[in-house]
Amino acid sequence: MPHLEYMNACHTAMVLKVVVLFTECYSLDILKIRLWHPQAIIAVHTTCLSETIGDDLTSIIQDISIPEGKYMIHTNTPSYKGSHVTGFSNMVASFISYLSVKSGKKNGKVAIIPGFTNPGDMREMKKIATAMGVKYTMLPDTSAVMDSPMTGKFEMYPKGGTTVEEIIELGDSELTLALGKAASESGAETLEKKCKVPYKVLPLPIGIANTDEYIMALQSYSKQEIPYMIEEERGQLVDILIDIHQYTYNKKVAIFGDPDTVLGLAEFVLEMGMIPKYLVTGTPGDAFGAAANELFNKFGVTDCKAKAAGDLFELHQWIKEEGVDLLIGGTHGKYIARAEDIPFVRAGFPYGQTR
Repeated sequence: MPHLEYMNACHTAMVLKVVVLFTECYSLDILKIRLWHPQAIIAVHTTCLSETIGDDLTSIIQDISIPEGKYMIHTNTPSYKGSHVTGFSNMVASFISYLSVKSGKKNGKVAIIPGFTNPGDMREMKKIATAMGVKYTMLPDTSAVMDSPMTGKFEMYPKGGTTVEEIIELGDSELTLALGKAASESGAETLEKKCKVPYKVLPLPIGIANTDEYIMALQSYSKQEIPYMIEEERGQLVDILIDIHQYTYNKKVAIFGDPDTVLGLAEFVLEMGMIPKYLVTGTPGDAFGAAANELFNKFGVTDCKAKAAGDLFELHQWIKEEGVDLLIGGTHGKYIARAEDIPFVRAGFPYGQTR
């Protein structure tokens, strides 16, 4: 399901001079204009050119006279380091580093960092947390922002999202649940170092075991019994998997996308009796391959490949050498599916649901 929502952004590359040589004077002018915007916070991120030149955004921001009640944060996001997941993770950590404060009085909340997921996934995570009787703050929270309803009236600033006050109060949280190691652990680590909030890193709640782990983490905090609603939904899922087992058993699957999403989907298809023949993510790092191999060993599957810093061209070559029965990933996989006549399930980013 695509989320075709508008998002406003301001860019400093107004003229060629600034594109080639990012100058402080231009950035100051534009940021000053944006500071008088109705919203209370401005998040700034860098480009590869700015990073290469060595612009000191910390000093630039310190030189700006920020009006009372306004906030500005920044993070470094050079395109030649990591991937968009790295940039996402860095920005979440920067929100916490700049804003979160420990007052000394706990607020009885759990901080939930949902990972690089879509608004539908965030709604489901919040629904489960609410059902478990857990008070929480989710950062980020794009539900009711990137999936706001069509009302016939344009809303520049939808009602959803996480408020500045909630981000500040994250420092008084009892616990942080970081969902997805690649996207969420950095933010949780930052909150622990700055405000001494303990954290747990969990996989994205995709599939039975991973969702169970999320629910049990909430239950260990709230000490409440798991409501029948959740037990019923879990039982319905198990019943469906049993009913379709003869269609899914031993089918080979290729999965690509962001590391946390791919690993979650891989465990889910393994629970269905399928074989995740190929796992590919564009995000670099050894952690992805190690986690994938742990999954292969856990379920006793062999002859499976997992690669970080990979791409769809290489995945396509693997599929040509030894085919699969199903392809799962973002919308760009449609070209492989069409060329090889493989059924294709869209999941993850871009244009896909991971629930």
